Parts: sequence; C-alpha cells; structure tokens
Amino acid sequence: METATRMSATVNPFALAQAQFDKAVDKLGLEESARTILRQPMRELHVALPVRMDDGSHKVFRGFRVQHNDARGPCKGGIRFHPQETIDTVRALAMWMTWKCALMDLPLGGAKGGVICNPKEMSPRELQQLAREYIRQVYSMIGPEQDVPAPDVYTDPQIMAWMMDEYSRLTGRYSPGVITGKPLPLGGSAGREDATAEGTLYTIREACRHLGIPTRGATLAVQGYGNAGSYTAKLALELLGMRVVAVSDSRGAVCAPEGLDPAAAAEHKRETGSVVGTPATSPITDSDLLALEVDVLVPAALENVLTGDNARQVRAKIVAEAANGPTTLEADEILAQKGVFVIPDFLCNAGGVTVSYFECVQNRSWWYWDREEVYERLDRRMTQAFRQVLAVSLEAKTDMRTAAYMVAVQRVAEAVRLRGWLS
Repeated sequence: METATRMSATVNPFALAQAQFDKAVDKLGLEESARTILRQPMRELHVALPVRMDDGSHKVFRGFRVQHNDARGPCKGGIRFHPQETIDTVRALAMWMTWKCALMDLPLGGAKGGVICNPKEMSPRELQQLAREYIRQVYSMIGPEQDVPAPDVYTDPQIMAWMMDEYSRLTGRYSPGVITGKPLPLGGSAGREDATAEGTLYTIREACRHLGIPTRGATLAVQGYGNAGSYTAKLALELLGMRVVAVSDSRGAVCAPEGLDPAAAAEHKRETGSVVGTPATSPITDSDLLALEVDVLVPAALENVLTGDNARQVRAKIVAEAANGPTTLEADEILAQKGVFVIPDFLCNAGGVTVSYFECVQNRSWWYWDREEVYERLDRRMTQAFRQVLAVSLEAKTDMRTAAYMVAVQRVAEAVRLRGWLS
C-alpha cells in the first residue's frame, strides 16, 4: 500500500491520520483484517442542536460524536466548539485518541466530539444552552463505562460542568464520572488544567536528555498561545529554566531574543485578546516564528501548521507537538531529512488524557489526590512512554512518530484479537 502520498497545507486530517497509520502498519506487518477494522471509526453520530439566541431568534448548530475504537475500554475524547469544525477533523482526532490512550497504556479507547460554532460570538447563556443540547442529543452513547468526554478547543471546565449536570438530570443520578476536566468542586482532578503542558514538558526534558541539550538556557518558541501553549511556555521557564523567545496566537506573533515573560504575555492576551503588543517584545509573523533558530519549537494550535511548503524553513532541533496533527506527512519526511527530532502529538500532548484518566479513577473511588501526587504519577507515565517509543525508534531505525504508532497499534490490535473481533 502506498503511504508516501503528497500532503499539502489543506490536507484532510482524517486522510493524514490514516496515512500515518498505514506507514506504521506496513512496518509492523499487521494482518489485513486488523488493518481494515482499525482504519475506520466504529460509530459516529451527527446531530442538529437548536438554540434560542439572546435576540429571541433560533439557530441550529451541527454537532458530532465519533467513537473510533473501544477494544481496550470505554472511549475517551474531548469536545471542540469551533467555527471551522469538520466531521473529518473529528474522525482524525478520535483515531489519534485511540493511539494516545494505548500508547500511555490506559484502559481506554478513542473518541472525539465537535460542534460547529464560534464561542467568541456567543453569550454564556447561549453557550450553556448549546452545551446542554449537545448532551441531550448524545447522552445515550456516553457514560462512565461507554464514552467519557472532556474539554478541548474553546471548551472549558464550566462547559464541562453544564454538560455533567445535564447528563445527571437525564439519568436521574449525580454522575461526575461521565465527563472529565470538570471544576474541582464538582469532582475535577488537581492538575488537570495544565496537564497537557506538564506532559509536554516531560517529553521535552527527555528529548533534550537524549540529544544532550542542557534545558537550562535552551531556547523555545510556542506557536499557539491557548491553554496548552501558554502553560507550556510558563512551565518551560519555571521547571526547566528554558528561555521563551517567541509566542503567537491567531492574531500575530511576538519575539524577544533575550527571553520574554510568559505570564506577562498571557496577561496581555487576557486584557487585549492577543499576545501582540506584549511589553518588551517585537512583532513578527507566524511564519517567522516557525523558522526561528531555537532548540525547541512547540506547535500548540491546530492541524496542518507544518507543511511541505514551510518545513524546510524550520531550524529547531526539536519539534514538540502540543497540538493534534500539526505536521503533514510531507513535512514529516522533510523534518526527518533535516535531522529534526519530532516528539509526535499523541505522545507529546498525552498529559491531558492521562490526567483525565486519573480523574476517572478518582471519581469512581471517591478518593482525590493532591497536585503533587497527580504530577508524580503523570511524570512516571510520560517518561515511561517516551522511553518505550525511543527504544522502538532506535531498534527499528524509524522516526519517533512511526515508532509511537507501532507501540500503540500493536496494543490495540492485540485487544481486538483477544476479543475475537477478527474471527
């Protein structure tokens, strides 16, 4: 099967996810029946979500929930509210969640949800109505032993709280375990808010250790200054002593060669809506940021950021994918030729789902851990997963992404075989 299909900046994310999968399966020599089953989502739901807007009108939003595979356990995956959401993006993200959970050796499968909307243009009341309507439409296919959603792009703990409350109303019992990423008073886990960034930092630390790069004073640029990006910048300075030289968001990018204050950039964005204009920084373009000569480049926004058109300009030693699907297949090949060490997304950003799993465990046991215990457990899981992938990469003489797929796909395929799905 041909896996080196040319990918452009407008690549279909599900086609990318399948192409990455095919490349790893070719390496593994997986039987065709397993390949066929794992290449497609097991089920998906398309819903129409009517909401009465503040002006009295009614608007119907489109939403999705995709469950890719549940061979290893209940599905797990976030819910996105985004104006450019597509079903193929949700399919790809559900598939990546399957591999992410398997790579971290969590007893979970992969799912994802999305609603096509622009939360920035909606009031809190409208968002609450949309969140509750989404749960009313999908509640029969979710639950602590079926599918456990979580926050994702443009959704947050408050939205998760509304969704959990709606599910509890529909089922007639308090059900904190139906969703993760909740506020702490409603059964959330300590450390969940910055878990994705925390996990990203652990993988950066391990990559620097492998490559012999001292983390103290190492330079870092972050593309995308949302939750994952802003916390990654903050923790890189605080925990590893790295120098954050550039950050960006959807409105532009800023640079400070001697190092900027990540907290000041986050505060400036809260006040103005963008990092542009952060004190003691100079404006640059997003393209300039991706081409900076830094030790670590962190794509932390959306899909298809690094493509065949710009990958040759990347001068970072390490690309740490805090976002999902930021690198196309063609860009992967170019970065490999350049000797760039890529920490693949479903390893790099797995801290979020891992702490979500910890939240599931705490909800079921009614025993809650403090932040230090959460981070200690997360560090152990992330470090172990990184080292397993690195070992496979070196042994199979392949890139880290293919090695991560090899570990994850093999685990899911084994569960599929044991459950008798191939007979």
